[in-house]
Parts: sequence; C-alpha cells; structure tokens
Amino acid sequence: MDRSQPPEIIPPGRQPAPQPEFYYEAPPQRAYTPPPTRRRSHWAMAPATYTLVGINCLVYLAMCFSGVSWWSPTTVDLARWGADNGILVFAYGQWWRLFTAMFVHAGIIHIAGNMWCLWNLGLLGEPLLGPLGIVAVYILTGLAGDLLSAGFNSIHVVSMGASGAIFGIAGVIIVLLKSPLLPIPQFELTKLRRSVIYFAILNFIFGAGADLMHFFIQIDNYAHLGGFVCGILMGLPMVPRIGADPRSFLVRRRVAIAVMAFVVMLLAYGVYSFRMGTVPPAG
Repeated sequence: MDRSQPPEIIPPGRQPAPQPEFYYEAPPQRAYTPPPTRRRSHWAMAPATYTLVGINCLVYLAMCFSGVSWWSPTTVDLARWGADNGILVFAYGQWWRLFTAMFVHAGIIHIAGNMWCLWNLGLLGEPLLGPLGIVAVYILTGLAGDLLSAGFNSIHVVSMGASGAIFGIAGVIIVLLKSPLLPIPQFELTKLRRSVIYFAILNFIFGAGADLMHFFIQIDNYAHLGGFVCGILMGLPMVPRIGADPRSFLVRRRVAIAVMAFVVMLLAYGVYSFRMGTVPPAG
C-alpha cells in the first residue's frame, strides 16, 4: 500500500516570482609588461677605467699648466715629472719612477692614442675583472713593462706612458675571453678575442717598424712586451672559473694578484742585477 503524500497544489496567485540570473564576467586580460629597468651609466659599468683615464689626463694637464710643452716635451721635463730611466731607477734608487711613468705622456698625440686604447680595452675588461682587477692589472703589468724598459733600453732613453699597462690589459683579456663559462655567444667571444689579438699584433709590428726605420715616433717595445706577457700570465689562474661561481673567481683573482706581485718583485731583482752589471755606479 502506497503511503506517500499527494503533491501539494499551489494556487496560481501564490507561486513565487522567477529570480533573475546572475553571472560574473572576468575583465579582459592584458599582456604583462615588465617594469622598465634603469640603464646603468658608463661610469657604473667601468668606474676604475674612467678613474685611470682621468688620472692620466689630470697629470698631462698639470704638466701643461706648469709650462711643459703640450706637443713635444723635453727629456728633462719628462724626467722631472717621473719618466722611467735605467740609470735613475737602478743606480740612483728612484724606484718610484716605475710607477709614475705609467701616468706621464709625451704630448697630446701620445696621451690621446693611449687613452683611446685604455678606454676601449677597459670597458671590455672591467666587466670581466671587476674594478679591483682592472686596477691591479694596470699597475702590475705596467710595473713589469717599465722594469723591462729600464733594464734593457739604452741608458739615454727616457720612457713613459700607459702603453705597457694597456698591453697588459690586452693580454689578460685575450686569456679570459677563452673561458667557455661566460654567458656570451661563442661567436661574439671569438670576434672580441680576435680583435684584441689583432690590436696587439699590429702594435707590435708598428713598434718594431718604427725602430727599424728610425721614425720620429719612438716606440718602447720592451714596455709593451713586458706588460703583454705579464698580462697573459696574470689571466691564466682566473680563466677556469670566470663566468661561474663569483666566490670561486674572486679567490682566483686574489691568487693571481698575489702571484703576479711576487713575479714583479723577482723581475725587479733580476733586472736590477743585470743592469747594475752594465752601468757604472752613481757618483
């Protein structure tokens, strides 16, 4: 027997009114635009390079304002401002000239050419080496170049300029651009490295030709060679880890600086021993 209740019958006047339908429409999607990144200034990218260029230019301007010729300074003026010379360094103990000679230039053409090269190579090398690294390479390779210049040039030669240090930066860049860990396409690395190699080769050829043909421009090939070789040696401990873990690279950079400082001291002792056997003692 079915005990279910019959359905309740609602009169037409009491039926509930139909309810409106509600729906949600999502707003249109917009393409994500990342916030604009602030472009770093050239100074922020290579502060050490700009500082070194500025120091060289300030020294040159100070020379000019003191009465030194802006076109062709005399040998006496250059020596007075700290140029390099074997007799003055080794016989008279003026070792500071090995450092000051890196910032002294013989005229507007000399400093313009050197600063152009320093600026270009510094902008390429400082992102790899860091500000401390580029300064260390400039000083240590510049010292090595000035040591060879003082040791093997004639006693009458006065040498000056940043070119020994510039060749040192070129040498270390050639080595560092060989690293497979750099986040740069291989074809770009090859092109950059080849351009630096060409720079070194052409300048060595020009320097040798200027000496053989007795040009009015005298090139200090000993300074170039000393800086370049020491730059290559300084880059070897750093290249295996450049582009990888920064902490590992910083350790290798400190090791490279310490080792090269020791090499420069050994070179100074060797060149001093050689030079003092060929020049008369100071009277």
